[in-house]
Amino acid sequence: MTDVTRMTAVQVAALIASGEASAVEVAQAHLDRIAAVDDRVHAFLHVDTEGALAAARAVDERRAAGEELGPLAGVPVAVKDVLTTKGVPTTVGSRILEGWRPPYDSTIVERLRAAGTVLLGKTNMDEFAMGSSTEYSAYGPTYNPWDLTRIPGGSGGGSAAAIAAYEAPLAIGSDTGGSIRQPGAVTGTVGAKPTYGGTSRYGLVAFSSSLDTPGPCARTVEDAALLHAAIGGHDPRDSTSIPQPVPDVVAAARAGASGDLTGVRLGVVSEFSGEGAEPGVLAAFRDALDTLTKLGAEIVEVSCPHFQYALPAYYLIAPSECSSNLARFDGVRFGLRAGDDGSRSLEEVMSLTRDTGFGPEVKRRIMLGTYALSSGYYDAYYGQAQKVRTLITRDFTAAFEQVDVLVSPTTPFVAFPFGSRTGDPYQMYLADLFTIPTNLYGGPGISVPCGLSEGLPVGLQIMAPTMADDRMYRVAAALESAVGVLTPPAL
Repeated sequence: MTDVTRMTAVQVAALIASGEASAVEVAQAHLDRIAAVDDRVHAFLHVDTEGALAAARAVDERRAAGEELGPLAGVPVAVKDVLTTKGVPTTVGSRILEGWRPPYDSTIVERLRAAGTVLLGKTNMDEFAMGSSTEYSAYGPTYNPWDLTRIPGGSGGGSAAAIAAYEAPLAIGSDTGGSIRQPGAVTGTVGAKPTYGGTSRYGLVAFSSSLDTPGPCARTVEDAALLHAAIGGHDPRDSTSIPQPVPDVVAAARAGASGDLTGVRLGVVSEFSGEGAEPGVLAAFRDALDTLTKLGAEIVEVSCPHFQYALPAYYLIAPSECSSNLARFDGVRFGLRAGDDGSRSLEEVMSLTRDTGFGPEVKRRIMLGTYALSSGYYDAYYGQAQKVRTLITRDFTAAFEQVDVLVSPTTPFVAFPFGSRTGDPYQMYLADLFTIPTNLYGGPGISVPCGLSEGLPVGLQIMAPTMADDRMYRVAAALESAVGVLTPPAL
């Protein structure tokens, strides 16, 4: 049998459905792959061997009983450690939740289980999803399978690296400012951020509540669309969930695979035409535009003048919401408690707990957000940032009156070496320069590989209007059909 770990999710599902392999055999093959390479990649924080094999056996039993199963039944999935999983450690990459086993599943995990997927374990991430390189995990960094001296992107570097290293065909990430798309770009995989509210945040440990969006990671566009369809849709337990069905993203991906984009208007954002991007990234982006034109798409240059303010606006809004959300980690109700020896006041225990449990990047953002929300500064900082957010939304609205989708490079640069940006937070934040506007707007975006620069992957970002997720899948699948799927060097 062909190495099942090298197969796409669609191929794995077909293999199981045909009876050529059992779900248990598929799960074991991926668990063996994790055991063989994850000491070098460190994509996983926790591997749930017993749970995965039990779920796989349940799929095989249901199939043997003649039950009709979904299109992803038996397919292994890795889950970013920001989503609660009942009885399985959920740490959010932080010491403050080390060893915490939630008493409930997040909605995303519930839907994965209902779809018959096999959860392999929890993937590494920047602490509380705050970072662009997975160097800020309290449990050590994840390494890029393309070059183990370089970062895999962040904050969801573990999920992207697991896919690129063939440890899982599918993974779940979360995207607050680009944390699904940016790791996808630098690992040569597909990462999709759904419309905000199109996937449930119930059970997702909050960083920035108005921005956080769970979504799919995969090696192909069709695989990502199938996972998106499985996890998306309205959830009454999430007050920000959109009470509408997910657009037919799977049909759109399959239609796009034909390679016909006749009549599709692609908007190139003039403000993203080159500033701050590496020459190799821009060259790959231009080649991708030429390819899309040959497939029938029309290229239109559009101006979104307020995109240049997205980065500073984001780094006021997100830390402000983080300051509020992370106040719950106080050493009293759950998680780490430090210094409680009977001689200290509650306030001292809280202070010691937060000082011990939070890493430097989390502390930096809490302090920045607390300052921005403080009396006398709220209107000058947080209030102004929200006004800029409105202007960015208007830019998107005006652009989508002219074009069907917007395109740009996903990241300004390819995967950078470890430690090269940790000393300069601003340089680190620039990794999300092209992805942040979509989060502030709330629309969907996807990164699909479009070539190489210096032997490392480059991603093309496709942004669509809210609840028009199917548009981005169609364009992404068309590009993939022409460019092909990238294969990282063997580990």
